[in-house]
Amino acid sequence: MTVVYHSQLSSDAREAQQLEKLQTLAGPDVPISSLSDVTKLPVTRKDALLQSQADNPPFGLLKPKGMSHIFQSPGPIYEPGFDSDDPWRFGRFLSAIGVGADDVVQNTFAYHFTPAGAMFESAARAAKAVVFPAGPGNSRQQAQVASVIGTTVYAGTPDFLQIILQKADEEGFDLSALKHAAVSAGPLFPQLRQAYADRGISCRQCYGTADVGLIAYEAAEMTDGMFVDDDILLEIVSPGTGEPVAAGEIGEVVVTVLSGAHPMARFSVGDLSAIVPSNGDAQPRIVGWRGRADQAAKVRGMFIRPEQVSDLVKRHDGINRARVEVSTDGMADQILVKLESASGKAEDFSALVQETLKLKAQISVVAQGELPRDGVLVSDLRPTE
Repeated sequence: MTVVYHSQLSSDAREAQQLEKLQTLAGPDVPISSLSDVTKLPVTRKDALLQSQADNPPFGLLKPKGMSHIFQSPGPIYEPGFDSDDPWRFGRFLSAIGVGADDVVQNTFAYHFTPAGAMFESAARAAKAVVFPAGPGNSRQQAQVASVIGTTVYAGTPDFLQIILQKADEEGFDLSALKHAAVSAGPLFPQLRQAYADRGISCRQCYGTADVGLIAYEAAEMTDGMFVDDDILLEIVSPGTGEPVAAGEIGEVVVTVLSGAHPMARFSVGDLSAIVPSNGDAQPRIVGWRGRADQAAKVRGMFIRPEQVSDLVKRHDGINRARVEVSTDGMADQILVKLESASGKAEDFSALVQETLKLKAQISVVAQGELPRDGVLVSDLRPTE
């Protein structure tokens, strides 16, 4: 099977198209000569969006025009919906995994409050498929309906399909028509993907959020990582900063939505991921979810934030990389600052650490390359209970 993606643009053509859209988004006062100039724009994080919506409800920093729906996601964060063709762009994911006009999509994402159900409803319609708006829960009824209407595509979280299949086995419902699973909003473990494959179901995942829509997706033919959507300019930056990290290194996901119903500049979705090093591919790819970027830890009534750890590195030429670990001895919190340095000693950095973190900390100088490249700058090792 030859997969036809939503775009057949070359790297040069894609960059030229994105450059034009980025200049439009940035406005005339911000000159854009290359895609790297996106760093001239500030990063917006979810805490800033939440505060803006509290100060100016319901949308705060968001400036929707011509919306048809209002959604509320956990936070709470209010998001606009639009009555246009596939405004969140998830139809590209369904098309890439082979969903088309002959398919019946059973959409088990929630249709109330959050936009997840609407996202995959519009995606299925964009792919010309028929939709059964199932919503979550009711596993027996889900299995029964799927057997009656001949569901060919499941849309939902990765693990809920397993529950439906088990219920179908128990009740004797025939789900042999089911050939595709389009999943998101949860981890897809290799064993679970293989379990679906053993039943003749091709399970593929996508990555997106209510704030920015589709970010990246897998296709029918498996590759290393997920393809980044053409309407997304994706950056991986050092957590808490806007500074890009090298390809293959884990960092904070920052997304610029270049077109569609709701463009947005440099929004941090709060996740960690990494760019897959290019092998000459026209379409960039990212690895899956690698954790959360919002790593702030409250210690002795004060927060230690990733921005402060990055500042340590920038302010001293002898520091190559830094990481703060917060633990407890059962009586009091302990702060350990690990610094990669070729020649420095702990006492060389004590004043800078105290000034930057505003807290007393133990310092450990480690060899170059010893700290993990996992995107974690603040590690809170204290038990949650």
